[in-house]
Amino acid sequence: MSQTPTPSRAANLTEAMVNEVKRLIYSGEVQPGERLNEAAIALRMGTSRGPIREAMKELAGQGLVTAVPNRGMFVRQLSVRDMLEVYELRALVFGYAAGRACEHLTDEHRQTFERLLKAMDEACEADEGTRYYELNLDFHTLILELSRNRRAQQSYDEYVKQLHIFRRKYFNVPGNMRRSNVEHREIFDAIVAGDAPRARLAAEQHVLSGRSRLLASFDDPSPLPA
Repeated sequence: MSQTPTPSRAANLTEAMVNEVKRLIYSGEVQPGERLNEAAIALRMGTSRGPIREAMKELAGQGLVTAVPNRGMFVRQLSVRDMLEVYELRALVFGYAAGRACEHLTDEHRQTFERLLKAMDEACEADEGTRYYELNLDFHTLILELSRNRRAQQSYDEYVKQLHIFRRKYFNVPGNMRRSNVEHREIFDAIVAGDAPRARLAAEQHVLSGRSRLLASFDDPSPLPA
């Protein structure tokens, strides 16, 4: 007789499923717009479909997959034109947040920034793109939290969700990770200095530079189907 997983074991199993589906998406084994077959993934992972369904809910919340009524779960898809427009809005909101962060930085926040920057440097040296990407998200999230503007946080979170599929790939290139973290340090230095205009400009330029790096990484720059 099968045993019902304990809450902690179920949570760990769901997390493992989330990480596996992320790996499939980030590695390109499943492409934007492709349907995710829950039964096939469950068979592949040697588990029931329950943890897969829970993982899909979490991934939908992160913006990586989307539900299509009566058809199932699909990898999120965005055209290049839409991506560029989202990047422009993301740059404006991130710049605003970085400027506001100057007003609310504490020693505890500064120490957290320094830990994140050090960890991202280590991820660069180890060529760990996935680890760098997750730390990068934490760095940006902290700046948005320091803006103390919930609507800015909500808007930025939605922009990030829409861009996951595009952005994750270019962090597989060590040079992109290193350039990105140099820009992070410039933003951090401006925030620590309390220089709001410089922080805002550095943050906006960071996002737009990321957009340029992303475009340069495309093998085929033609728009993807929306």
